Amino acid sequence: MAIAETSGRTESMTRRAGGMSPFVGWFRKLGWRHLVALAALVFALFPVVWIVSAAINPVGSTLTSQQLIPESPTLDNFRALSNTVPYWSWYRNTMLIAGGAALFNTMLAALAAYAFSRMRFRGRRTGLLSVLLIQMFPQILTIVALFLMMDLIKDVYPAIGLGTRNGLFLIYLGGAMGVNTWLMKGFFDTIPVDLDESARIDGATHGQIFMRIILPLVAPILAVVFLLGFIFLINDILIVRVVLGLGNQENWTLGLGLWQFVNDRFSQRWGLFAAGSLLAAIPIIVLWQFLQRYVVSGLTQGAVKG
Repeated sequence: MAIAETSGRTESMTRRAGGMSPFVGWFRKLGWRHLVALAALVFALFPVVWIVSAAINPVGSTLTSQQLIPESPTLDNFRALSNTVPYWSWYRNTMLIAGGAALFNTMLAALAAYAFSRMRFRGRRTGLLSVLLIQMFPQILTIVALFLMMDLIKDVYPAIGLGTRNGLFLIYLGGAMGVNTWLMKGFFDTIPVDLDESARIDGATHGQIFMRIILPLVAPILAVVFLLGFIFLINDILIVRVVLGLGNQENWTLGLGLWQFVNDRFSQRWGLFAAGSLLAAIPIIVLWQFLQRYVVSGLTQGAVKG
């Protein structure tokens, strides 16, 4: 009896669905989305798996190490980095330059965004448009000018001239001011001005309002700008090669060092390059895990107002 009733309900549902089985209906409504997500996940993870496989593969050549799962995995490539190149000097330089420049960039952009968002002064609109217009020019257009400028500075102030880490740090300070200022300004505009007015009535200055009221409220966008700037600076090669390429190898960063390391004999040094790349990704992963709760809100809330 129960079997007959269940069969009748199934047939009735099939007729109402136009003759489709439950699986076909589920796949049309929801299943295909799972399939697309799985394909995107495989597409995104395959390069990472390939790099990990190359890093633990004892055969360092790309011509003979095409196995996704090595037969005899080893950590020799990680140990050989210290003996082959000044890898840890590059690592230290990268963390100091990228971390410091990203931090200073974030603070400078926050100060500029606060001024454009909260203050009314002559030339405010022109300044905003100028910052955005300058940012539209590609970075490669500044390479020759940067090289000549740093070469001239070297004769006057050798500590910040061509071939120095300090000079690279100063160049990075203004690298993304335009886009960061606009991104932060949109976020600052979402904060009610009533908070500023209440604090001003209590006797707070602009500096106190900025440090004690605004900055804690805009922590998400600060985290986003710092994270994006940090990732960009770690991966940069073009500017680093122009500024540090002719200097001491001890002053190089990871991007320049690893690129130069495999430039001549890429196929023979692929395992070492993969190992160095994996170690370079660790700070980014740790920073992402620490700041990920701010990223979504920081990227979306700033788009409410322009």
